[in-house]
Formats: sequence, C-alpha cells, structure tokens
Amino acid sequence: MRTEPSPGNLPAREHLPAGNAGTPVLDVVIPVYNEEKDLQPCVLRLHEHLARTFPYAFRITIADNASTDTTPLVAARLEAEIPEVRAFRLEQKGRGRALRTVWSASDAPVLAYMDVDLSTDLNALLPLVAPLISGHSDLAIGSRLARSSRVVRGAKREFISRTYNLILRGSLQARFSDAQCGFKAIRRDVAQVLLPLVEDTGWFFDTEMLVLAERAGLRIHEVPVDWVDDPDSTVHIVKTATDDLKGVWRVGRALATGSLALDRLARPFGDDPRDREISGVPKGLARQLVGFCVVGGLSTLFYLLLYSGFRTFSGSQVANALALLVSAVANTAANRRLTFGVRGRGGAVKHQAQGLVVFGIGLALTSGSLAALNAATNDPAHSTELAVLIAANLAATVLRFLLFRAWVFPDRRDESPSTVVASHTPAVPVGPASPVYTTATRSPYGSAPAPHETTSYETTAYGTTHSPHDHQTWGDATMQLQPVRPNDHDPRDAR
Repeated sequence: MRTEPSPGNLPAREHLPAGNAGTPVLDVVIPVYNEEKDLQPCVLRLHEHLARTFPYAFRITIADNASTDTTPLVAARLEAEIPEVRAFRLEQKGRGRALRTVWSASDAPVLAYMDVDLSTDLNALLPLVAPLISGHSDLAIGSRLARSSRVVRGAKREFISRTYNLILRGSLQARFSDAQCGFKAIRRDVAQVLLPLVEDTGWFFDTEMLVLAERAGLRIHEVPVDWVDDPDSTVHIVKTATDDLKGVWRVGRALATGSLALDRLARPFGDDPRDREISGVPKGLARQLVGFCVVGGLSTLFYLLLYSGFRTFSGSQVANALALLVSAVANTAANRRLTFGVRGRGGAVKHQAQGLVVFGIGLALTSGSLAALNAATNDPAHSTELAVLIAANLAATVLRFLLFRAWVFPDRRDESPSTVVASHTPAVPVGPASPVYTTATRSPYGSAPAPHETTSYETTAYGTTHSPHDHQTWGDATMQLQPVRPNDHDPRDAR
C-alpha cells in the first residue's frame, strides 16, 4: 500500500461559476477493451444525450485499454468526426489505470466515467454530476441497490453484487451502497489529491477510491439508477471477485495500521460546520467522549482480567501495577487511533511516553486506594478489592480523559491549512493527437497560482508520432464557465 503523504488539504467546495463557454465542465471517460462493435453506438448516443440535456460544455474521452481489435480505429474516427470527443490509447490493460491516466490529465472540473454498454439510463447523468457542480459533494456514484432503483439482471449477478457490498460493510465499514456500478463522478480537485493514494489499477479501483474518500470524511452522493444487465459483458466474474477480495484485505490492513495519510485530505476551516469555532461548544467533544467511554470500558474489563490473572501468583500491589501498565499501553494506542483520530506512526512513542505519565497518576490513585483498604482491613475479600479498584479507576478515567484531550492529543485544527499542491504525471502513453494539459495549482483562498507542471504525451499509436508543439493547449479549469444550451454554438467550435 502506498504510504506517501497526499499533496495537501483540499480547498473548500464552491459552486462552479458561469463564464467562458470554451472550457468543458464535464469530462466523461469511457474505458474500453476490444469494443469495436459497441463503441460507436455508445459514443453517438451519449453525445446526443449530452448535447440535448446538459447545460454546460462537455467532453467525451475514449480510454482504450490496449485493445487488439479495431477499437483504436473506431475511436480515432469518432475523434475526427465529433469535436467534443477525444481518444486516448493505453498500452496496458486495467480500468483503474485508464481512469487514473485520463482523470489526472483532464482540465475539466468535473470528471465522470461510465461503461461502454450504457447499462445505466443516461437520465441519471445530470443528477449524478449536479451535486459536484454545485459544490455540495466531492464524489457521486450511481447505485443499483437503492430502494428506488429499477434493475434488470440475473440472479447470479444480483447475488454476487449484494454479497460483495455486504463484505465491504462488514470488513471496511463502508456506508455507500454500490461500489461497482460503472457510473461515477468526482471533482477534479478531489481527484488530484485522492488518486495518488489509490493503488489498484483494475476493477477494484472504484472500491478503493470510495473507501479512502469515505474514511477521509469526503462527501459521497448516491443516485438511484435504472440499470439493465448486459448479457454480452466480457467481465470475468471469478477473477474479478478474487482480485476484489485481495484488494479488500490490502486496504483493510493499511487502514488498520494507519499507513495512509487520510487526515491530509481534510478540508480547511469553513467547509465543515463541525470545524467552526462556536462559543461554548468544544470541538469534537461529544464524539471523543463516546469513543473514550467505549475504549475505557473495554480497557477496564481488560485490566480486571489481567489483575485477576496476575493476582494468582503475586501480591495485590504487584498485580495492580502490571495489569495497569499493560492495559495503559493498549488504552493509549486505542484512544490515539479511535478517539482522537491520530493516524500513522508519527509521534507514537511520544504519545505512549505521555500516556505512561498519565498511567503513573492512575497508579497512584489505585495503589493509594488499595493501601487505604489494607490499612482498614487486614485481609480484605477479593470482591472488595475489585470494588475499590473500580471506584478508583473511574476517578482515574475522568482525569485520564482530561489529560489526553488537553495534553497528549491536543486539538490542532486551528493551525493554518496547507495549500493544495496537486499535480500528477501519468507515466502511460496515450492516444494520438493528445493535447498538452496544463494544470495551474491554486491556493484555496484565491492567492496567486503556484508554478504549474506541463505534461506532454507523445504517441506512436496508429503509426503516427506527434510533437508537443503540434498539440492544442487546454485552458485551466479554474477559468469561469458559461452554461451552454443545446442550440448554442461556441465560436471556436463548428458543432
């Protein structure tokens, strides 16, 4: 699993402004592999639907995953005939690889993808991307498992789909309902920061992206869709299911060990109302109290079991010290991750050292209580010892929470957020006549743009080679955008 930190915090979501009609607002990617028969009808139908119903400028991008039939020729012909169509050629297979490559290079502020069979009713496309355009959500997915979805497919695929999503809910605590529906969209600023964390290049790409986004606190919008199964689908169900289960294990292990810097995806102050400074309302107090109580209850049970075990071969003071030491280390680690949301190994030793100081205070309280009990009674019953220890631990627990919150894991969200530095250079060559994409990285607060990185793609696909100077340069997606009606014409476009 990749452990490098993400480039920085995301800017606050904003409604995409209206302005220049030349920049496409939406880039719909169609990943294909040996789809020479279905590609043209799909693109023509999608283009007609967008031209008729979508109020902004758009682009359709064909991402060819190393096809061995005439799919590249069909894609090239569509690119030549339709101004809004672009074709990319990748020499390696993998839907995730295709989406990563095209999305990382696109200049459109909203990125989407759909399967070439168009199993999903296209009337769901505008509801899918509208929350991203408005700034309400970060990602959007079509769901075949929502209550109002209307789905036609065989019992085998229905069983596999529902079983897979149950596995995700049970193992990765996923709350989204449909991970594998080929109908998704994401804001470009989110994709630039999230995609470097996604490792899979195949069918598990969708699931991994959604799980990481959800764990990072990003908002995922779900759209019920009407979906008809494609009986001629070329997906290998057994191999895909096996790869997905391997991906679930890999991602679950990375999340459990805290090796992903998901906290860097948090949005700056002002976007999440829970981050606002409100007089008399401590930030995150309710959630931290619940987490601390759960961890504390389990730790107390663990402590009592340890004490009872150590008491069989040692005195009460020694048993208490050993049980409290072991449970204190486990308690600090659990509170660090679950209660206060600290991920990764950075500062773990320091936190454990501070936790041991807190442990010393708890030891003084509990040992003092035992000493007082022994002074009052020469041979106290074991049940009496446990009752005294429970009372002493309750007092130590309150003090431990206050020290954890104020000293060991203080809230640092008031620090100034770092600006976005999100440029990603895909290393896979793409299709002919591919443009040079220039991405200017901007501060979320409107400061001057940072130096940008220009990625040029030169290809020899179809027997041609193009120089970067022969390509068109697309503008930065932060420019203002003008809604376009189906009968409007861009003066630079002969559509």
